[in-house]
Formats: sequence, C-alpha cells, structure tokens
Amino acid sequence: MSQLARKIISDNIKKYREKSGLKREELSLKLGCDNSYISKLERYKVNIPIDKIEQIASILNVNIIDLFK
Repeated sequence: MSQLARKIISDNIKKYREKSGLKREELSLKLGCDNSYISKLERYKVNIPIDKIEQIASILNVNIIDLFK
C-alpha cells in the first residue's frame, strides 16, 4: 500500500473514530488488537489489511468506501 493510501485511510479512521466518540483504547478493544496498533495506524506506520478496514468500518458504523475517500 502506498504512503498516500495509508494516509487517506488512516486520516479517515481517526476522523470517524473521533466523530463517533470512541477513544483509541475503545477501538482497539472492539477490534481485538493492541492500543499501540491503533496509534501506529493513525500515524501511517502500518499497512492495514482489508479485513481490518472492514472491521473498523463496521465498528465505526460507516461504509467502507468512506474510509477510502
């Protein structure tokens, strides 16, 4: 995944997470991962697999396409 794609997805995850009122810790618990993973994700430091993007979209109650815009 390119740096630009990571940035777009990560920025949108952070935006929708904050809009929904979830803290990083809460998202990590719902996703079943470590809080540091969410932190790295939001700072564009990790490639995120499509299945995780789908899970996050579901948790944040947004369409997966919204995370790619």
